[in-house]
Amino acid sequence: MHHPPADAPPRAPTQRVTPRAALLLTLALSSALLLVSVARRWRPLTDADAGIARTTHRWAVDEPGLTHAFRVLTDWVWDPWTMRLVTAVVVVWLVRRRSARWTALWLAVTVAVGSLVQQSLKAAIDRPRPVWPDPVDSAHYAAFPSGHAMTATVVCGLLLWLLHRHGTGRTLWRTALTVAVVSVAGVGLTRVWLGVHWPSDVLGGWLLGALLVALAALAHRRWAP
Repeated sequence: MHHPPADAPPRAPTQRVTPRAALLLTLALSSALLLVSVARRWRPLTDADAGIARTTHRWAVDEPGLTHAFRVLTDWVWDPWTMRLVTAVVVVWLVRRRSARWTALWLAVTVAVGSLVQQSLKAAIDRPRPVWPDPVDSAHYAAFPSGHAMTATVVCGLLLWLLHRHGTGRTLWRTALTVAVVSVAGVGLTRVWLGVHWPSDVLGGWLLGALLVALAALAHRRWAP
């Protein structure tokens, strides 16, 4: 007697990892790995930090004109308080647009959370800053993560995301992207050049800032009215 073949059991639906989820996971794992390495004073990392810092500090001492320019940039143009002032201006502009008040609150809260996270990590890890016999600049609080690098990454990243979300023109977008990249990369360079941060402090600020931006963008997509 002929029996028809039994139907194959239904396959479980495959779940693909979206690019957003992959980016979020990569940033989270990279941030955690670096944080643990810094907290445990992992020797290969500290040796690499020291080697780069010695080289850049020697350049800073030998090039006083460039060093002065970097001090102006890091203390005034890319300073965390300058970045917060830019955020405040954007927040006020969003508040005046009644339909964007939730976004204004989201922006202000995210930048405030970024400041809280960086200060909490500085206190918890308490990493000493570089010490030089001939310093060219000084800074306060612990070293990891770099507050300048993290604040610039958070502010520039959030503002770029808002511009992209609202479909800005090509010229404005390219200008904003260029300014953001130069600011985030430049502030990291100045902090290491001036001898007030180890390179991994700056890397930590970049990674944590990018992670916060990614989480904030996800929250905005889910909960924005």
